[in-house]
Order: sequence, then structure tokens, then C-alpha cells
Amino acid sequence: MHELKDLMITKIAVGPMNNNAYLLRCRATDEQLLIDAANEAQTLLGMIGDDGIASVVTTHRHGDHWQALAEVVAATGARTYAGREDAEGIPVRTDVPVDDGDTIRVGQVELTARHLVGHTPGSIVLVYDDPHGHPHVFTGDCLFPGGVGNTHKDPKAFASLIHDVETKIFDVLPDETWVYPGHGNDTSLGAERPHLPEWHARGW
Repeated sequence: MHELKDLMITKIAVGPMNNNAYLLRCRATDEQLLIDAANEAQTLLGMIGDDGIASVVTTHRHGDHWQALAEVVAATGARTYAGREDAEGIPVRTDVPVDDGDTIRVGQVELTARHLVGHTPGSIVLVYDDPHGHPHVFTGDCLFPGGVGNTHKDPKAFASLIHDVETKIFDVLPDETWVYPGHGNDTSLGAERPHLPEWHARGW
């Protein structure tokens, strides 16, 4: 759990692929938002608690990221958000299709969606630019410790994803930015930035 001045961030790994789900809670209003209802609906609902959630954001359309979505939405009545180009691949209706630069709110906290193409056509990441500290970015499967997301050995997809990760994440956010990926450990942009030339050279 990260306790920021305006936002609480709780991370949990669920399902056979150890998907990370993130619960964001506005400290001023207690409104909550879930990023990726990936699996183990009862585990996620237990983490959410009696206050429920207002929204669920699905970072992309791959099945391991929405296995619990239908059950969580049925239990909470939450609004659903997903990248516009991925919404049709998610078998739960997307209430709010998301485009690059859109704002998603949890209580008084604003998150900015960035559309990154390559892992899927409609992957989105969420940036919280903490006014009291460094930014935080929830990257789904677009950025991990050690590289960008899987582009299945497709050179065009890799070129697109590395370009979007660089121009929309690394070029505009500082090294202190904390990275919350869709699987595995957190990292920071500062830890990953020196390795960008290696990623380009290897092509994945």
C-alpha cells in the first residue's frame, strides 16, 4: 500500500498469471476506483470492502486482465472504462470509451489516460501527477521492469509501443515517477531509462 496525501493505492496480485490489480481511494471523499478486475472476484471485493467502487478501468483487452470484471461490476454497479480501440474485445460493456489525454476521476483526484499502441491496439496507462510529490503511472502490460510489453515478435508493433512509451511516458515524466505494472514488481522511470537503448537494439 502507498499512502499519498490525496490518494491511497493498494496493490494485490490475483489469478494464475499473478496479475496486479490496484485499488485507488480518494482520501478526501473515500471514493474508490479499481484498475484491472483481473481475477479472483471475491478477493477483489474483499479488498474493496463495504464502501464499494465507483469505477473499474481495464487497461487492455487481454483476457487475464478482465476475468473478474463481470462479477465485480455486478456486485458494485461500477462504471467501466477501457481504451476505445480495445473495448470490443472485452466481454463486459464499456460505459466510457477512453481516448488519449482523457481524464478519469476518483473523487477529487484526476488521472490522465495515455493511449499506447503495440501490446494491443487500445492499451491505456493512467498517470497520476501527484501535486504533493512525484508522478505515479499504472502501465498495464505496456511497461515493466526490464522492458516494454510483449509485441509477439512483430517489428511494427514493437516500434509503435517503444515510440509511445518513450514519447508519452519517458519524455514527459521525471525519473522519480513510480511505475505500477500489470504483473510483477514496481519500478521507476529512473531505473528503466538507462536501458532504453538496449530495448531498441534487441527489438523487444
